[in-house]
Amino acid sequence: MKVEVNSASFADAVAWTTRVIDSRPANPILAGLKIEAANGTLQLSAFNYQISSCHHIEAGVDEEGSILILGKLMADITKSLPAEKTYLKSENNTLTITSGKSTFTLQLMPLGEYPDLPELPHKLGQVDAPTFIQAVNQASVSTSREENRPVLTGIRIQFEDDTVTMTSTDRFRLSRSTFKWTPEHNDIHSTTLTRGSLLRDIAHSLDDHQNVIIHFNEEDKSLLGFENSGRTSTSQIIDGEFPSVDRLFVDEYPIHAIINKQLLINAIKRVSLVAERNAPIRMIFSNQELTLSAGTADESQAKEVLDIDMDGEDITVAFNPNYLLEGLGAIPEPFVHMKMATAVKPVEFNGQQESDGDESTDYRYLLVPMRFNN
Repeated sequence: MKVEVNSASFADAVAWTTRVIDSRPANPILAGLKIEAANGTLQLSAFNYQISSCHHIEAGVDEEGSILILGKLMADITKSLPAEKTYLKSENNTLTITSGKSTFTLQLMPLGEYPDLPELPHKLGQVDAPTFIQAVNQASVSTSREENRPVLTGIRIQFEDDTVTMTSTDRFRLSRSTFKWTPEHNDIHSTTLTRGSLLRDIAHSLDDHQNVIIHFNEEDKSLLGFENSGRTSTSQIIDGEFPSVDRLFVDEYPIHAIINKQLLINAIKRVSLVAERNAPIRMIFSNQELTLSAGTADESQAKEVLDIDMDGEDITVAFNPNYLLEGLGAIPEPFVHMKMATAVKPVEFNGQQESDGDESTDYRYLLVPMRFNN
């Protein structure tokens, strides 16, 4: 292999592709970055058995070929190359990298031992990247960190014609994000479940100026594929049944409160400073006011009052402050609409653009109250 490539483009491609390589891969061969040079293109790919990434850039290819090289080392080298052009030349079991007056000679890994990357499934549809990124960030709020229950670490994705719904739950809260997309064909009715961490990783590395093309085989539901700006990724599907959570959303709530979101977030942060670890923060709704309090009589205490627009009977609920902040942080609108039934039933949080407008159901966050002592 003998190649000339733009240093900045090469460094960017290596960094994006090698992000899926684990720091301590189960199999040492998975520490490799596969580089293929052919037809004026340099293709880079990496795989960790759960997620794959593949990226190609333009290059001057004098001699075609394929090599396998330590990915993380390659990323460290390429981001520090001094000149505009980089030259790659493989010979026998070594790769020589030359840029300006810098030269690196690296040992190659056995290419024949590297596993084949999964093929991209059929194209299912596409959506603009900012919409996809926001939906993933919102839906992933409630993914669990309990690795012994893989289903709860996942995000369920439902494709229903021109609507996509992403849902996650860790049993204490529930996040649901809904968006419109352009399906490849009519009558799409399919559901899949993939790791939230993998989906977040893919979303965080997207070019938000390009659409995201989603690939999924409705017959063989083992793999999700994502394509964006010449980059492709695949993610393995979780084998398991997602909890039946749709019934938790109710149509009518007797108590409603509309609150300025940023004022609420700031107040929660201040009041929760005195709360012990895992201790709740109390929210008392009464007379068009919300009183937030935390702490105990024999310890530190804090209290803050906010003006709100409330409809319904007085109620007191208590929440894990971190769960509150994470859910509120995923709401893009300036107002939050809280809908409540009792002090122990899940509370729904929605965004609202205007204080006297309608709530948005594009993102719905359910949070189970905690028990508290008066």
